[in-house]
Amino acid sequence: MVRIIVRKFIEVLFFLLFITFVSFLFIRLAPGDPVLTILNVDELSVSQEQVEALRTELGFNKPVLVQYGLWLLNFIQLDFGTSFVTGQQVMSMILTALPATLELTVGAICVMLLVSIPLGSLSALYRDSWIDKISRILAIIGAAIPSFWLGLILIDIFGVRLSWFPTMGRDGFISLFLPSITLGLAISSVYVRLLRSSLLDSFSQEFIRAARARGLSEGRIFLFHAFRHSIPPVITVFGVSLGSLIGGVVVIEVLFAYPGVGKLIVDAIRQRDYPLIQGYILIMGIIVFIVNACVDLSYRYLNPEMQMKERENN
Repeated sequence: MVRIIVRKFIEVLFFLLFITFVSFLFIRLAPGDPVLTILNVDELSVSQEQVEALRTELGFNKPVLVQYGLWLLNFIQLDFGTSFVTGQQVMSMILTALPATLELTVGAICVMLLVSIPLGSLSALYRDSWIDKISRILAIIGAAIPSFWLGLILIDIFGVRLSWFPTMGRDGFISLFLPSITLGLAISSVYVRLLRSSLLDSFSQEFIRAARARGLSEGRIFLFHAFRHSIPPVITVFGVSLGSLIGGVVVIEVLFAYPGVGKLIVDAIRQRDYPLIQGYILIMGIIVFIVNACVDLSYRYLNPEMQMKERENN
């Protein structure tokens, strides 16, 4: 376990170095000049001397590699810089918005579990029945519907017509309902089909037949044998699709005007706020890597075959 943790730590260092450099380079190559945005040249009269002075103050007159080296040095000192637009510390802005994003993510995952586990399990238990057919049809429809379109439909029905839930902002648990439902349903279709396939594979294994031969009940076989055997592939796919989940959170936050990190970064991109964009990419990269590392470790714990292979190698 110690060797695995050390290897993961080395991997995260190279991962962060790569992702920060690539993102830093692409941000600088993107069209638009943050200096002109900061000075608001569309509404105010600004001289070229003022533009060059601010560009020198922000370090934009230096080569890109030098700018990246200075940013990396500040990051090592846990200094993520200051927002060009608000003048606040980047870390403070992200940490202020992060709880809202985490709430939405957890809410979406809860909705996904409440939908995918029953539908996927029933679809596998009653294979080729009407339950299985309806479950697969719903999964296909869910995969075909864009999350933003589903969100607009829910806003129109439950927010505008029925006035059951607020459609914008963050005001307690009730404001979390519609965005969580939207994002949770959008990602459920993948896990319904995956859980069904994994359970069907588990039911065909020798240990299931052996458990039935010992006289175990079907409920016990499903919970303690088939379901546990089918979980590792689902967890693995969840780790891989975490980036898509974060991207979906960004879309949903903008759609519902939810004050999370996603909405914050969209505003930062529109305003060319380089420090905030770079800080967001770095923090999201760290979160994705940590979740994937936890998924990897949990997979080793849940999969007895991998544990046996590691014992044989040691």
